[in-house]
Amino acid sequence: MSEKEFSWTVKLDWLNILNLLRLNSINQISEIKREKAIRRLTKTFGNEILLDLEGDELDKLVVNELKELMKKELSLKSKREEKIEKEMRSKIIPFKRGGIIKIDPRDFKDLDPNADPEDIIKAFYKKIMGNQDDDDENDDDKNKYTEDSTGYYI
Repeated sequence: MSEKEFSWTVKLDWLNILNLLRLNSINQISEIKREKAIRRLTKTFGNEILLDLEGDELDKLVVNELKELMKKELSLKSKREEKIEKEMRSKIIPFKRGGIIKIDPRDFKDLDPNADPEDIIKAFYKKIMGNQDDDDENDDDKNKYTEDSTGYYI
């Protein structure tokens, strides 16, 4: 790439482009595809027209071009995100309405079956909800939820 041909690329805000593409890192866009998008835009619009455009307009043009070039990668990313969201919903939503919670028995192999039932319930609660301080359990004033906090529901 010569400097004169692609001088409009200085105006590009790559963080904005990543945000519009919903990507986390510039490394998710390969160097070849970045250069190809810039070449296509220069060939389509010309260097002078691109130099006259504002930064936001240039960013949108580059985003549209990259969307075409990265269809496969972006679709795989969206499918992965949907899968993760679906898994999270299946794990979290049952807590809100008292549904069925999937429990892996291997997580509780250290649990003493002869222990006090209250201790077993607390261990289940800690394992499912994560490690939280016991001090916050009895603070009803700080409880912003209107759920029944008198017992544990599994």
